[in-house]
Amino acid sequence: MDVSGGSGQPRSGNDESAEPQAHPTAPAAGPTDPAPREPTGPTATGPETRGSETPGPETPGPHTPEPHTPGPQTPVPPTPGETPGGTPAPHGERDTSPRPDPPSDSDREPGPPEPSEPAAGPRHAAHHTGAPRHRTEAHTDHTGGPGRPPQRRPEPGGGLLMGRPFGVPVYVAPSWFLVAILITWVFGGQLDRVLPELGAARYLVSLFFAVAFYASVLVHELAHTVAALRFKLPVRRIQLQFFGGVSEIEKEAETPGREFVLAFVGPLLSLVLSGVFYAALLPVEPDSVAGVLLAGLMVSNLIVAVFNLLPGLPLDGGRMLRAVVWKLTGKPMSGTIAAAWVGRALAIAVLIGLPLLTQSLGSDAASDVGMDTVMDALLAAILAAIIWTGAGNSLRMARLREHLPELRARALTRRAVPVQADTPLSEALRRANASGARALVVVDADGTPASLVREAAIVGVPEHRRPWVAVSTLAQDLTDGMRVSAELSGEELLDALRANPATEYLVVEETGEIYGVLSAADVERAFVKAMARPS
Repeated sequence: MDVSGGSGQPRSGNDESAEPQAHPTAPAAGPTDPAPREPTGPTATGPETRGSETPGPETPGPHTPEPHTPGPQTPVPPTPGETPGGTPAPHGERDTSPRPDPPSDSDREPGPPEPSEPAAGPRHAAHHTGAPRHRTEAHTDHTGGPGRPPQRRPEPGGGLLMGRPFGVPVYVAPSWFLVAILITWVFGGQLDRVLPELGAARYLVSLFFAVAFYASVLVHELAHTVAALRFKLPVRRIQLQFFGGVSEIEKEAETPGREFVLAFVGPLLSLVLSGVFYAALLPVEPDSVAGVLLAGLMVSNLIVAVFNLLPGLPLDGGRMLRAVVWKLTGKPMSGTIAAAWVGRALAIAVLIGLPLLTQSLGSDAASDVGMDTVMDALLAAILAAIIWTGAGNSLRMARLREHLPELRARALTRRAVPVQADTPLSEALRRANASGARALVVVDADGTPASLVREAAIVGVPEHRRPWVAVSTLAQDLTDGMRVSAELSGEELLDALRANPATEYLVVEETGEIYGVLSAADVERAFVKAMARPS
C-alpha cells in the first residue's frame, strides 16, 4: 500500500519567539506625521480563508507563538532620523549630531505602533515619503531568486537506509526488526512440526523467510514507485515497517485512470510473485526446506495481494475504489469520502471477523481459548486500528489538498517599509505606522534588500531603548531561500517554506520589486483556519 503525503505545515525556523507582553493599542500617527503615500503597486484583499476574512489572532497555529500586538511606545524625543518638527530626513543623509540621553518619562510623546499591529489596505511594499526616489528591488544576481524552484529537501530519514533504487531512498524502520523476530518465532514453531529434524537451525530458516517476505513487500512498493515516477509524481521515500511497506508519493495522480493504475500495480505484482513461487515449488520436494520456504512465500504474497485489494482506504483497493467513484462523479473528494468510509467499515469487520475466522479454521472446540486465540485477537485489533486511522488520515489529506489553493503568498503578505541599516528602531516603526506597514526591510544605499527585521526581536527591545537601537542589529540576513515569489500559492508555497525554514520571507514580484514580507506564523494561522472549514 502506498500513502500520498507531502503537504505539511510550515515550520518557524530557529529564531527566538516573541514573549507575550501586555500593551494597550497604540494611537494613530499625529498631525505632525507626513501623510502616507498612496501605494501604486498591485493590490490584494486579505487572506481568503473564510470569505473575505483575514487570519486573525484568534486562531493561532499549533506550536507557533502568537505574534504580540504591542501597545503605545513611550514618548521619545526626535530621533537622529527626523527633524525637530517630526519630518523624516532622507534615507541617504545621516545626522552627525550627538544623540541625546534617554529622556525621562515625563518628557515623552506618544509613538507609533509596531509592525505587528494589523494594517488595512493593499499588501505590497509601502515606500515612505522620505525615501529616495529610486525603485526598491530585490536583486537576483545570486543563484535562485523570485519564482525559482524550491531547493531539494533534506533526507527524510525514517530508519536504516538500505539503498536508492530509481533514485528513491529505501528505509527499514526500527519496528521491522520487531516483526522479523515475531515472524522468526512463529514460522520456527511451524517448521518444528513439519521438519523436526532441523532442531535449532529452524530459526535460521525462519529468519531467512522473514527477510525474503519483506523483499517481496519491497518489490510491491517498488511497483507503486515506478508507476508514480512514470506519471511524473515525486516519491519521497519507501519505508519498510511493522505491517508492510509504504511508498510516500508526494502528489496526487492527475486523472482517475492514473490513480487506478498507480494503486493496482502493487497487488498485481504481488500476485505475479505468488505465481512465480508456485511455479518454482512444483519440481521441489514439499517436505524439504526449499519446499516449505517456497510454499510460505507463495501463500504470504497471495495474502498481501488479496488484503491490499480490499476496497477501503488506505489499502490499494481503497484507492482503486476512489478512482472509480472519481471517474463516475468527476469529483476526487467524493471518491475519497466513499473509500474512506468503506475503509472504516472494513476495520470493524477485521476487528470482529478475523478472530472468529481463525478460530473456526483452527479448532472445532468452542472452549478452546489459548495463546493462539489471544494472538489472533491482538493482531486483528492492530490491523483494525491501522485501517481506521489510515482512512481518517486519507480524509484529512484530501481536505488539506482541497483547501491548499486558498493559501496565496500575495494575499498573506504584510506591507513593508524599506529602511537603511543605521535607522533607529523608533524611527523605523514611526515610518511603518505612517505607511500602514507591518514589516521592515533593511536596504543598502542602492535600495537592494539586505535583511529582514525580525518581529520577535522588535518585541524584545524595551521601548525606552528603541531610539538608540539600529534596525540592523535586529535583522536577519537575506538568503536566496528567503526570497519567495508573490505568485506562489498552495502546495508550491508550502514546499518553498519547508525547503528554507525561517520566521519571515521577502516576497518579490516577477520583476524583482519588493511586494512585502511574509510571516510563517501568518501562513500557519491561515492553514489551520482553512483546515477548520467544512469541505
